[in-house]
Amino acid sequence: MNFTVKAAPDSEDCDRFPPPAPHCLRATAKKIRFCFLISHLIALRHSNPDTLYNTPPSPIPDDPFSSQQGVHGFEHSDDLGVARPRFMGAALYSEGGPNIRDSYASSHRTELERNSEYSSSIYALNDQQAPTSLSTPYHDDPRDLAGDRGMSMSPLGKSGGMGGNRYMEEKRAMYASPKSKRKMLLIAGAAAAAVLVIVIVLGVYFGVVKKNHDSSTASNVASGDSSNSGSSSSSSGNSGSSSTQKTLAVTGGDGSTVTMEDGTTFTYSNPFGGTWYWDINDPFNNGASAQSWSPALNETFNYGVDRIRGVNLGVYASIRTTCAPALFEPYVNDTVPAVDEWTLSQSMAADTSRGGLSQLETHYQTFITEQDFAQIAGAGLNYVRIALPFWAIETRGSEPFLEGTAWKYFLKAIQWARKYGIRINLDYHALPGSQNGWNHSGKLGSINMLMGPMGLANAQRSLDHIRIIAEFISQPEYSSVVTMFGITNEPQASAIGNDQVQAFYLQAYEVVRKASGVGAGNGPIVSFHDAFLSRSDWAGFLPGADRISLDSHPYLCFSTQSSAPISSYATTPCTAWGADVNSSMSNFGLTQAGEFSNAVTDCGLWVNGVNQGIRYEGTYVADPSFKSVGSCDSWTDWQAYDQTTKDAIKQFALASMDSLQNWFFWTWKIGNSSVTGKVESPAWSYSLGLEQGWMPTDPRAADGTCGNTSPWTPPLAANQLGNDKSASLASSVSASYPWPPSTIIGGGVPSKLPTYTPTGAIPTLSAPTFTQSGVTATATPTPGSGWENASDQAGLMVNIATCSYLDPWIGTTVNPPSPLCSSSSKRREPALEYREPMITAMPVL
Repeated sequence: MNFTVKAAPDSEDCDRFPPPAPHCLRATAKKIRFCFLISHLIALRHSNPDTLYNTPPSPIPDDPFSSQQGVHGFEHSDDLGVARPRFMGAALYSEGGPNIRDSYASSHRTELERNSEYSSSIYALNDQQAPTSLSTPYHDDPRDLAGDRGMSMSPLGKSGGMGGNRYMEEKRAMYASPKSKRKMLLIAGAAAAAVLVIVIVLGVYFGVVKKNHDSSTASNVASGDSSNSGSSSSSSGNSGSSSTQKTLAVTGGDGSTVTMEDGTTFTYSNPFGGTWYWDINDPFNNGASAQSWSPALNETFNYGVDRIRGVNLGVYASIRTTCAPALFEPYVNDTVPAVDEWTLSQSMAADTSRGGLSQLETHYQTFITEQDFAQIAGAGLNYVRIALPFWAIETRGSEPFLEGTAWKYFLKAIQWARKYGIRINLDYHALPGSQNGWNHSGKLGSINMLMGPMGLANAQRSLDHIRIIAEFISQPEYSSVVTMFGITNEPQASAIGNDQVQAFYLQAYEVVRKASGVGAGNGPIVSFHDAFLSRSDWAGFLPGADRISLDSHPYLCFSTQSSAPISSYATTPCTAWGADVNSSMSNFGLTQAGEFSNAVTDCGLWVNGVNQGIRYEGTYVADPSFKSVGSCDSWTDWQAYDQTTKDAIKQFALASMDSLQNWFFWTWKIGNSSVTGKVESPAWSYSLGLEQGWMPTDPRAADGTCGNTSPWTPPLAANQLGNDKSASLASSVSASYPWPPSTIIGGGVPSKLPTYTPTGAIPTLSAPTFTQSGVTATATPTPGSGWENASDQAGLMVNIATCSYLDPWIGTTVNPPSPLCSSSSKRREPALEYREPMITAMPVL
């Protein structure tokens, strides 16, 4: 007679658990349940003393040593049960499901999720009472067969184990020696002792433990600690004390309760079938989807068919005057007013009474939060574009920026985007020396990146930053979330030069692909801003390249101003942009608008910059030729908008979305003015438009608005989708865009300009850490080393110790230093070669 040693049942099983084991004990708020099956064990031991306590299932049902675990009665996912097997290594986190060496311990709640690299807490979605199927039984060795029956060996034991023989077992049974009475007496004595122990345990349990437990449970329920939010699924972590242990939902949809990192909760609103997913024990799970129509992060986004519907996060990690005016307002009347992040940082650093530069970190902490990401998914959007400045990595010399802090909050953005199924377009927004001379490049003034006497050195430094970022985001832990990399925001080709910009783009592309490799899943799409050239100017750029995209920022508000009502612009986006985008999709490939807004005038607080005036009102400092056409009040007083105005703005937004096809609205949120207490640039705020009714609650409503009279027909080419693993650039491409360029405008011949040498230590970007209030992770995920291609060992471009350099922000009117010093070991990016996949070393956390 055989009995199965079964893990403890759930509470509802206790009443129906078959005799002779009725003693189902309940303990702790985590609902760990266990049963003492002493009498079963005694019977099992008596009927077959050679059967193991933790017998694995036998592949031969009629074997006398067969365990009924083979028919899936063994609930291996319960918290407490049979003894842990002797080996529990990689099997615990097997990617491919059960195999010939898998083993399970009920004490580890082990159930495998094939789409996760860890034992996912998705187990909480499954019915804990349902039998768990293990498709492959235990084998001692896949090559060992039981005699000539072609079956795997039975479990290890004295008679049926290694070296055993089924026919010898039959012979032993036939000539078995008589059973000893002394043995029976010992068994009876042991049974009596066991019964006594059970009586004592039950007395202690009902008299002390259960009483305390019931009291604790009542207290926890009153305080909300035992709530199971979101769905029936849950994830348990060990908080360090069984009395305060929490059980949290790991996934949910519309109406579910989300618990944030600090333990606070909110109700998730997503009418489009989107689902969130977060499990501290499986923090790199990509199972979330923003909407039912947007592929989950672990699914393929079919560019050209699936539309990018996104928003910029504006000043989340890089500060702009329009988006966060309250940061600048205390300092606009200083002797040196705060007009960009350079001067803002200087003013804040001197303002210790307000907290100095820590004011910027407070902004990072509060301006964009997890709930914004949840709301973005709930608004029908599937992408965000995040601006990242160079000082997120490093600063040098007198650069006053808050070094490294922006990166910490970008890691938060990755975590939140993953949780809500949102993809990220990371935009390298501010380059050393400034790529356009505008305030959002870090410093208002001159262009010093790829222009002027320090232009080449600043370009070398910028390429290093692109390389450092690419190495991080190309790691498999992040590549499904950060799927696009804009390598330079808005360089001014009219100043820097077309050839120079294109040569820089080629270098940046090769840097990224050296880090990532080629083909879908290997790093991000490389996005090039059009540098304010027409889209047609980029047709055929880098033919054969692996996954590139063209980014344009079509704005109507920075040219001729008109007092015509917004309703007169209903079809303007369709006629201005629609056909051009379709043509670019055919002649270049994936084309997207990294920025656009609802603005048709430049009205709004500091839209042109602090103290720069407004074209519409005739006060624009940079170009006095703009004459006033009226007051901006009717455009900015959004609280006075009537329904007709709101409908007209919405129609303009729908036309813009349809004509651009793949887009990122600038921006999700505009901060309130500290002076007026309200948003002063309403045409630039997506979230305010949703709240007030002039943005579509479902962006799919835009599809077909323009009629599409000159359609582009998908699909994109194989290399553009990453489906060509051998995608490469022809050798003629490098010849067309030599590096360094033959000349640097405002600087001269590169051989006569200062350059850096690659001897510095590379600052590898830090990995995230994960916390959850009240919960301690029970798994140890690997966040990556920060560097995807371990063979990329070139040093950081730094000064040559014996040489002198100009200030990197010096401008274009100064001659190169004398005597001139150029590095004799200028780095040349080698041609991309195919790399075999390699495992990076685990970082020390």
